[in-house]
Amino acid sequence: MLSQVNNMSLFDNMHMSRALEAAKEAAARGEVPVGAVIVHGPTDEVLSVASNRVLEFKDPTAHAELLAIREACKKIKSERLVDCDLYVTLEPCPMCAQAISFARIRRLYYAAPDEKGGGVDHGAIVFNAKSCHHKPEIYGDIMAAPAVKILKDFFKERR
Repeated sequence: MLSQVNNMSLFDNMHMSRALEAAKEAAARGEVPVGAVIVHGPTDEVLSVASNRVLEFKDPTAHAELLAIREACKKIKSERLVDCDLYVTLEPCPMCAQAISFARIRRLYYAAPDEKGGGVDHGAIVFNAKSCHHKPEIYGDIMAAPAVKILKDFFKERR
């Protein structure tokens, strides 16, 4: 299940910081503040940056992870992201976790856990299902404090 990363590289911090910026952009648009970045691992090239656009697109599947996966796949002209890493500010839901598996993403880094709606280390735990064909390396609790603050501030304003 959850792996902790004690030695985050400068690049890992930079990519998660970019995902946090994307989450703030989503919050500014009134979307649940989740941001995602996909990076080609061997070259460290950023392939995509996305944030939730469920309300904007009137699409329940317009989660940051799915939008980032779609953009990265188009960029490399493949349905597989085998050498790619995903940085996301909130533990992916079951739908996004399944898409991560289908895309064959190499490593998943996430910030805040989602004890209610998560699909990686909480809830459905998609990658442990017999029907799951690919399980990425999983690293959670990466820069969790700022991600949790963004989420709490967002929901506090709406109450």
